[in-house]
Amino acid sequence: MLIVTGATGHLGSLIVNSLLERVPPGRIAVSVRDVSKAAGLAARGVRVRAGDFTRPGDLKYAFEDAERVLVVSAAIRGDGALAANTAAIDAARDAGARRILYTSHQAASPMSLFPPQKVHAATEEHLRRQGVPYTALRNGFYASTLGYYIGAAVETGTLAVPRDGLVSWTAHEDLAEAAAAALTENDVLRGITPPLTAPRTLDFADVAAILGRVTGRTVTRVVMDDDEWVSAAVAGGMPRAAAEFSLTMFAASRKGEFTATHPALEASIGHPAKTVHEVLEAILRSR
Repeated sequence: MLIVTGATGHLGSLIVNSLLERVPPGRIAVSVRDVSKAAGLAARGVRVRAGDFTRPGDLKYAFEDAERVLVVSAAIRGDGALAANTAAIDAARDAGARRILYTSHQAASPMSLFPPQKVHAATEEHLRRQGVPYTALRNGFYASTLGYYIGAAVETGTLAVPRDGLVSWTAHEDLAEAAAAALTENDVLRGITPPLTAPRTLDFADVAAILGRVTGRTVTRVVMDDDEWVSAAVAGGMPRAAAEFSLTMFAASRKGEFTATHPALEASIGHPAKTVHEVLEAILRSR
């Protein structure tokens, strides 16, 4: 069976939907923390079982009959994320999976200024050591993240964020298609992949200009001092820990960690990647 973890999350649900366009539902299984949230998948014929990376004992049952397992990286901050990811990889190996896939990131590095990239790098190394064919999907920076920063800009016409650098913003939908292709096709995206990105890099000045075209109003990009931005974010209701975490993304982008682009994503999905303009339009429609 083709097993996908985190199948009720944003990326995981899109991966399963893409798989359902490729293979019969009886070949697909999902591992989720709350099976009630996957009732729709069960109704479509997908095998649904409970699995929690922080409770590795659950995963033996969740991964039963595994042919290939896609481990969607744990949405946990700190040391717990690496432990969770490696527990899932070990469970997939023990279940006899003939290929293990993991959703990594284009900037995976132990030297990254953005903490999740250190986790991805360590997880990739653990995956490489298992002696099982593997794929580390080095996903581009999720373009949907822009939704966290554009809300006030739509209202005020000012996009005020810290100094940044170029980022190859990439849509979840395209990355989900690539993951489904890697799960179902033998010659697609093996080992540590090239950066799976849209073809263009943009900074927040570019994003402001695109947002202006989408909304039909002028949006001005304003550079804020790091500490000033954190204080403003906290005053606006963001927990300080979350604001400080977000700041590390800006620091990493200034360092140039997210500038890589590569045609591998578009080659694997067979069509042009979504643009930031399309992603912003979708974000605003959903509000």
